[in-house]
Amino acid sequence: MAFDLHEEGFRLKDVLKIVDLPEATYHYHRQRFDSEDPDQEWKTLIRALFEKHEGRYGYRRVHLELQAQGYEINHKKVQRLMDEMNLKCVKFIRKSRYRSYKGKVGTVAPNRLNRRFSSVHALQKLTTDVTEFKCIGDEKLYLSPIMDLYNGEIIGVSMAKRPTLDFVMESLYQVLPIIKEQAVYRTTIHSDQGWHYQHRAWVNALKQQHIFQSMSRKGTCADNAAMENFFGLLKQEMYHGEALVSYEELKKRIDRYISYYNNERIKQKLAGMSPVQYRIHASQLAA
Repeated sequence: MAFDLHEEGFRLKDVLKIVDLPEATYHYHRQRFDSEDPDQEWKTLIRALFEKHEGRYGYRRVHLELQAQGYEINHKKVQRLMDEMNLKCVKFIRKSRYRSYKGKVGTVAPNRLNRRFSSVHALQKLTTDVTEFKCIGDEKLYLSPIMDLYNGEIIGVSMAKRPTLDFVMESLYQVLPIIKEQAVYRTTIHSDQGWHYQHRAWVNALKQQHIFQSMSRKGTCADNAAMENFFGLLKQEMYHGEALVSYEELKKRIDRYISYYNNERIKQKLAGMSPVQYRIHASQLAA
């Protein structure tokens, strides 16, 4: 409740003289105190976006999303308002990596990709790898996604309690019909030198579909940086810092996150669109 000098029996001029405050300054701050926050509408929109994406968006992505919705606001203002509201991502990065390399047990392919992680054509360059998660008890979850480097979309995914050959082949079998029906240019699939990818079943499946095989150099994670970055992002945004859960619950969460990543999570390099939005937009332009 505002404090009224007149009701308390004080003269405004006398009080201002005692505290050595100009009358104009007093009225300026009194008016600001009584008025509503001029940025309240922006703050409401920003907070809604921040909560929608479960705290995964910083000011850059919030700004892009506001622009996509037709709002005009400077990115510096978004940053300032988020700072004022203390809207910061509290997730943290903890690096962990599953290593399936067991030496040369089969065919080792050349590094055709050679760290060229972009493509202007869908299904021309794909990459894959395996990562592991801890669950409650002694259980683990192994994840094998396949990513299209055209737009970063995850187009195949399999999960299992053990990193078997069948588990890795499952995600490949999801992708092969898509390549056969939709690929315009010959596809290259890149991986590390893990034993799954040296196995004749994997090698022969690629040869039968006339797909080029590419492999990172031994012990060189940067040769598959695109997939390493995805693993880091996934674990940072939905796994690290959270309590361990059962295998089935974690599987549901990963499925949910990959759907979110493909369909909703925008990327600056995709002109502020999600992977699926970008693919659909590009196909409409080409039509």
